[in-house]
Amino acid sequence: MKRDLVSFSLWSNKDLGEIFSLGRSFKSGERREENLMKGRSAALVFERQSLRTRVSFEVGIVELGGHPIFLQQETIGIATRESVHDIARALSQYVALIVARTVRHQTCVQLAESASVPVINALTDLVHPCQILADALTLQELGKFGRSTKLVFVGNGNNIANSWLELAEKFPLTLVFACPPGFEPHPQILQQAEQTGLSSIRLVTDPVEAVSDADIVYTDVWPSSGRMDPGERRADVFTPYQVTRKLLELAKPECLVMHRLPANRGEEITGEVLDGKQSVVLAQAANRLHVQKAVMTHLLR
Repeated sequence: MKRDLVSFSLWSNKDLGEIFSLGRSFKSGERREENLMKGRSAALVFERQSLRTRVSFEVGIVELGGHPIFLQQETIGIATRESVHDIARALSQYVALIVARTVRHQTCVQLAESASVPVINALTDLVHPCQILADALTLQELGKFGRSTKLVFVGNGNNIANSWLELAEKFPLTLVFACPPGFEPHPQILQQAEQTGLSSIRLVTDPVEAVSDADIVYTDVWPSSGRMDPGERRADVFTPYQVTRKLLELAKPECLVMHRLPANRGEEITGEVLDGKQSVVLAQAANRLHVQKAVMTHLLR
C-alpha cells in the first residue's frame, strides 16, 4: 500500500527517525541509492514559485537515478483546466511519485487521495513538512534537538509554525511562539500538540519575553497585507517581532538563528543577523536535499 507525506499526522516517531537516519547516511555518502529511481520519473507539480525546494528535489531525484518533470500551474491548470482528481490519476500512469507545492493544503490532500503513487507535500498554506525535517536534522547535527533546547518562533504563526507543532507530537521539544494577536498558529494543530503532552509549548505575544534564554530563534516572512484589517499597515503589527541583533542579546550567547528562506531583509530579520555567525540558514537549505532524498527512498522502497 502506497504512503504519502502530506503532513506528519500519519507518520510515527519511528518513521521520522528513519528519515533522519537516512538523511545522515545520504549526507555522509554512506548511502547512495543511485538505482532506486533508475528508469523512473517524478512529477513536480508547483503552483508556487520556488528555488530551494525545486532545485533540491530535482537534484535529489537525479541522484537517485530518476528523471524530474517540472509542471507549473500555467502548464497544467490544476483545478482550472483539469480537476485535481484527474491530474493525479493521469500522472500516476507515468511517474513513480508526485511532489506537490500547492497554494491550498486541500489540493495536496486531494492529489494524495487520487494518486496511486506516493505524494510529497513540498509546501502548502497549512504545513511545510520537508522544511521542518531539514531543520530538525540541522539541529540534531548541532546537538540542539530535544526538550532541553528552547526553540522560539518569532512572527507570523504560519505553515512553518504549524509543522513544528506537528513534529512536537512525535518528539519531545520545547517550543515558544511569539506572534501578534490574530497571527497565531492554526488553533486545531496547536490544541492537538498541546493535548499530546509530549512537548512543552507556550504561546505569547511579547517577543522580548519569548526570546529570553532562547537556544534557537526561528523567524519567517511576514504575511502579505491581504491578511490585515483595512487601513492597518503590516509594519505596525510586526515591527516589534523583527529579529535584530538587539533582540538576540536577550537570548543565550550561543543562540542560533534559523529562517527557511527566502528572507525579506530588513523586515522579519535584519541582514546583519541573517549573514551573521549565529545564522544556520545555509545549513538548513543544504539539508533539504538530504532529507528529501531520504523521504523519497522511504516511500519508494
